[in-house]
Amino acid sequence: MAYWLFKSEPGTWSWDDQVKKGDAGEQWDGVRNYQARNNMQAMKLGERGFFYHSVNEKKIVGVVEVSAEAHPDSTTDDERWHCVDVRALAPLKTPVSLDDVKGTPELENMVLAKNSRLSVQPVEPEEWDRICRMGGIDPETLKPL
Repeated sequence: MAYWLFKSEPGTWSWDDQVKKGDAGEQWDGVRNYQARNNMQAMKLGERGFFYHSVNEKKIVGVVEVSAEAHPDSTTDDERWHCVDVRALAPLKTPVSLDDVKGTPELENMVLAKNSRLSVQPVEPEEWDRICRMGGIDPETLKPL
């Protein structure tokens, strides 16, 4: 299984907004960066990702799951842009800030630490485990530790 990180400005789309969508989830639309789009095109149903509040908060707040693989982004007629659908799975017991990530030696090569502007990015399995544990949840069950 591959892991991902999805970034959103909480004033535009927050963790609470995502949770309200329930099991149906919501398309992760509006992405206009080729690398981020390519990451979404590589995603498979059931893969998991972190939900990251960007801008002022700069912290990982929850875990989402890919509920629909890449499809045309309904917010544009431009056929170059695709998105996936994601649904909320679990909040982190303790949000993990960008400073926490940058201050953790095991995470120094994480895309978030090196290219915090990329809106949809891969997460290595070891990074996934470490951040889940930092956030107070089991990386497999997503239950509190």
